[in-house]
Amino acid sequence: MLDLVLSDSAWSPEFIQELLPAAERVALLYHLSYLCLGKFPKLERILRERAVETQLLFGSSEAVLLKCVGTSDNLVKSLLPCLKVAVEKNKPQLALKFLEKAKEWIRDIISDVKEIVTRYNLHNNQVASSTSDIITEKEETKKKQQQLTKEMEAIQKIVDELDKNLHNITEEIEKSEEEIEKKNSEIQKFISSITSAKEKSTISTPALTPAAAMGQSVAIFSMIVPFVENIIGFVCKMVTDTAHAATIKTLDGELSQLSCEKQRLKEKEWDIQNKLMDNQLNLAKLHIENGQMPSVSHLDEVQKCLSGIQKLLIQLQKFWEKVGSLLDHLKQKTFAGEDMIEYLDDLKHEFLESIDAAKEGWTKFGSNCMKANSIFSIQANEAYKFLEISPSSLSKEKWEQEYASVIKKLENIRPTGPSQKAIMQ
Repeated sequence: MLDLVLSDSAWSPEFIQELLPAAERVALLYHLSYLCLGKFPKLERILRERAVETQLLFGSSEAVLLKCVGTSDNLVKSLLPCLKVAVEKNKPQLALKFLEKAKEWIRDIISDVKEIVTRYNLHNNQVASSTSDIITEKEETKKKQQQLTKEMEAIQKIVDELDKNLHNITEEIEKSEEEIEKKNSEIQKFISSITSAKEKSTISTPALTPAAAMGQSVAIFSMIVPFVENIIGFVCKMVTDTAHAATIKTLDGELSQLSCEKQRLKEKEWDIQNKLMDNQLNLAKLHIENGQMPSVSHLDEVQKCLSGIQKLLIQLQKFWEKVGSLLDHLKQKTFAGEDMIEYLDDLKHEFLESIDAAKEGWTKFGSNCMKANSIFSIQANEAYKFLEISPSSLSKEKWEQEYASVIKKLENIRPTGPSQKAIMQ
């Protein structure tokens, strides 16, 4: 019999879009740090080196994302049509052949993503080391310069308070993500409970009963379509028990509320970050006027963005590993299992519906990977042109104009998450 495969399949085809704001912020934050270190040649050189390394790393990320686009396209245009033919003509061996080919594509991507994640980890450590060097230099410079003015102290208090607020909102976001994970798990367990109970009735019967067919259909669907919203929608269509349908709708509504709350917190976090940068700008100007080194907090933000990108790439790696596992399960338990081959005619409609849904999901995923690829391409090729001009050569007016321009660009970037449209109408 087929085992229901739902665990860890709680991805949306749009999850990769969360890469975009972090990738766009990195170059702008480097630009701010670069402007603040213009009168310190040694530190300017260190920052230039780190920025160029990031630029090269983004170029490699662009290539990995393009590979994701290609593999998604192959799944849509090659694997899924072949699975459709295999099901329509009852030829499981044809399906096995193409499932194995898809596994090769996915193994290549997993290897590439693992390598890029390792490089992000190494690079982030180098950025952290640079930050430490800058802080040491700042402390030595500070000893030789006058004390902060009252105005600077007042702004520093605001900055400290915003830093505290930012820390608190980040903790709230982490708790929100944990709640979303719990709710996903609750949904998956409930779906498993209502489908596995129906599967038990097939143990002593040679043919699938309508109730058992539901369990098999959901299992098939969850292996071909690894996106949770599609699975929930499919289950709602299959479930005939009104109590079960009501429970699923309630759980899905609760999940949507949690997702909206997370997005609200992300927006609030973004607003706090923008206020923080505005006050840091004023503080930086006063520091420079006093002959002091401005804060390197923007470089700390670079680290956070790089860590965020690394975290999402790890999710991408796990996603492809899960897809590979689902295809293995489909191959071994469906097309290679004698007990299922005899039921292939009975489940033909469910297979074909799953394949159509998978095509839609994979097309959307490929499109979002292409958007991410385009952003990384711009970052790798265009966003670091500020390194061509030494900030120490800028006049005070030009410096302020350039700093304000970068701040405005940062404020225009908004957090990107999966769309919150209702899954069930």
